[in-house]
Amino acid sequence: MPADPSLFTRFAQAASRITGRPVAFMLASAIIVIWALTGPMFSFNDTWQLVINTGTTIITFLMVFLIQNTQNRDTAAIQIKLDELIRSTKGAHNALLDLENLEVQDVERLRDDYVELASSAREDLADGKSDTQIRETKNATIEKQNKKQRRRKA
Repeated sequence: MPADPSLFTRFAQAASRITGRPVAFMLASAIIVIWALTGPMFSFNDTWQLVINTGTTIITFLMVFLIQNTQNRDTAAIQIKLDELIRSTKGAHNALLDLENLEVQDVERLRDDYVELASSAREDLADGKSDTQIRETKNATIEKQNKKQRRRKA
């Protein structure tokens, strides 16, 4: 059973829910309008400008951390769910688990393999063939060939 979320996590989730609603946008817009309307009362002086500048800077600074926290949790949850789908699907390439921890060039190499697979499948469709058969990526094919060669040598 998962542990209870920390105080920060609960706060971040609540802030994310509240600030993501239309009423929060309307409230922020109303504050800007009120600030603008009070400009003539304060002769548009430096203090009047400093109020909005300071307020928006502080709110923006804090929201960056709340948004990043929420994004990190959501991304991690999605990755775990995708990893479980890959792990539990017969014929899926388990090497694709945990891709987010690979180096960029490794991810790009794998992506290139899947681009080739997609292109091949589209060509088959254009030729009136099915695209539902299981196809191996170039790396998987090479790995199978390497395993066969190692078995022959052993």
